Amino acid sequence: MSARPYITCRELIGFLADYFEDALTEMQSTDFGRHLVVCASCRAYLATYEKTMRAGIAVLRDDSANED
Repeated sequence: MSARPYITCRELIGFLADYFEDALTEMQSTDFGRHLVVCASCRAYLATYEKTMRAGIAVLRDDSANED
């Protein structure tokens, strides 16, 4: 019996919303993690995506604080 194939980069990107909402199934989470281990490009993409999300959240917080 052979190991499950790795997901593609496109499939990983399709999982991002569920990943950040902690809504991946166990198998999706395993596949996501396996792919990240072997794909430096996706690790870099994920890191940039996370930084962008944090920056956007910070801006939204600042804007709502300034509304008062």
